[in-house]
Amino acid sequence: MTTAAAPVPAVTTDRAPRVKSSARGRVTVNAVMVAMILYFLMPFWWLVVAATKNNDALFSTAALWFHSPGSFFDNLQQLFTYNGGEYLRWMGNTAIYAGISGVGATAVATFAGYAFAKYRFPGRNLLFSSLLGAIMVPATALAIPTYLLLSKVALTNTMWAVILPSLLNPFGVYLVRVYVQESLPDELLEAARVDGAGEMRVLFNVALPTLKPALVTVLLFSMVGTWNNFFLPLVMLNNDKLFPLTVGLQSWYQGALIQSGANALFTLVIAGSLVAILPLIVAFLLLQRYWRGGLTVGSLK
Repeated sequence: MTTAAAPVPAVTTDRAPRVKSSARGRVTVNAVMVAMILYFLMPFWWLVVAATKNNDALFSTAALWFHSPGSFFDNLQQLFTYNGGEYLRWMGNTAIYAGISGVGATAVATFAGYAFAKYRFPGRNLLFSSLLGAIMVPATALAIPTYLLLSKVALTNTMWAVILPSLLNPFGVYLVRVYVQESLPDELLEAARVDGAGEMRVLFNVALPTLKPALVTVLLFSMVGTWNNFFLPLVMLNNDKLFPLTVGLQSWYQGALIQSGANALFTLVIAGSLVAILPLIVAFLLLQRYWRGGLTVGSLK
């Protein structure tokens, strides 16, 4: 007895249309990304190009193309020697503000974020909710109240008037708390305590090595925020020897607008702005290798 094989029904597929749709989607996404990259890099490109021009070429040549490489080195020489090396003094002030504030803000955020994540105490949720509310308050709205507070203790027109307010970074506290909760298991801390480690030793020898990516992130955010801060030092300082780069370059720009025959300062402002962002680029390139997660994967058995 023989049986006839049942006919296999034809299978239809829409694989080709889906592949074409996926390809169009990738092209669209890539085009949008390229457009966004160009949008963000355009100001930097203009800054590099404008730094190669003298004052006359700055207003008479193509805005997005170079003029004379020699003018760039002339601008740098004038930048570092103008008014007795005023720019270098401002850069030193900015480095002090950003360095002390960045390290201090990172330390405060680390201790506070770790405490919020791993300890239970009365008012914990209320304090953290208040912290989240502080993130939403713009820093410019706090500049005048901060000035009034510091004026009561005679700290205005000093470096501390810029450093002390910069030590408080609510977003850094929030970031550290979230990272501690996700990356630092309670079992790891309990194991250290069982082995006889005190709370400070647990924090410094167990927690901090694990939190390195979060600490570097908070450090960079705090340093960049202080490096680029303009309104706070503008309100707090009236001594040009204490100015950071932001306020100092703005004073040069105002001088170029107001004083007769001071138009050459425009090129110094542009060259100074270019030099001012180079340390931030270097800091990101040097510290980005610490931005890696999963350091505690496999630490527990």
